[in-house]
Amino acid sequence: MAGRGELTDEAWGRIEPLLPRNGRRGKQWTDHRQVINGILWRLRTGAPWRDVPDRYGPWQTCYDRFARWSRDGTWECLLGHVQTKSDAVGEIRWTVSVDSTTARAHQHAAGARSSFGKGDKKGGPRILRVRRWVVVEED
Repeated sequence: MAGRGELTDEAWGRIEPLLPRNGRRGKQWTDHRQVINGILWRLRTGAPWRDVPDRYGPWQTCYDRFARWSRDGTWECLLGHVQTKSDAVGEIRWTVSVDSTTARAHQHAAGARSSFGKGDKKGGPRILRVRRWVVVEED
């Protein structure tokens, strides 16, 4: 039985075939389900990675797998697959929200000078751009 916020057997069965296999030499990866549950715990609580409970394995493993799968697009693949399957059987109700928020600037933000005056000390030295035109005559 899965704990609160952990992957259920049904959810694990859906995503397990999509997870990358350990195809490299060396030490084998820690169980994906255990590590994913650790990542979910961390995301749910907002705690630092170092506070991930020991039952999910070393916190470095959880962080490394989270970062690696974020870089290579594994999380996006999982999300897209689960959304597609759930939408096909009618488990998802899509809600569209349109927001017409208007952001207004403070009254002092309007009408500011675009260049410094001669008396402004904050303006610093003026640097003028010099453009040189070269005319080449062809015979």
